Amino acid sequence: MTRILGIDPGSQRTGVGIIDVDAAGKTTHVFHAPLNLLSADEDTRDNFPLRLKRLLAGLGDLLDTHRPDEVAIEKVFMARNPDSALKLGQARGAAICAVVMRDLPVHEYAAKEVKLAVVGSGGADKAQIQHMVGMMLNLKGKLQADAADALAIAITHAHVRATALRLGVNARQAWRK
Repeated sequence: MTRILGIDPGSQRTGVGIIDVDAAGKTTHVFHAPLNLLSADEDTRDNFPLRLKRLLAGLGDLLDTHRPDEVAIEKVFMARNPDSALKLGQARGAAICAVVMRDLPVHEYAAKEVKLAVVGSGGADKAQIQHMVGMMLNLKGKLQADAADALAIAITHAHVRATALRLGVNARQAWRK
């Protein structure tokens, strides 16, 4: 059994999702949630370093509690707003640091790769991701968008990982041309 943590980084909310994958490739839901980096009791809206601290602490607790074997994270895409893109990149960097400080392997996937793997279309919208993730993991009710994206990233890695094992190559070779 392999436990995979998927991370959908964000500067206000970071989605996390954990699945277990058995040797036959069957996926089982373990956990999902959005890590809210904004707090009502603290002025975190204007204190970005404090949000990064909350991200590191929240992921650290999650890693210690659930002990994943591998981690998959979404790559940064180019946003229209340069400030937003920089903050997203910093949040992604903080998430990667939390993971590599525990000596866990990190696998990166572009949003289009995740959408293609989970929905079958690189142009899928959030609602389609939420629906397919719920179906694949047999979850009831509507999933929060960031947590659904994190589970989708974990599922993508599980698929790529299984293909790589069948082909006898590493995960990136299985996905790339």
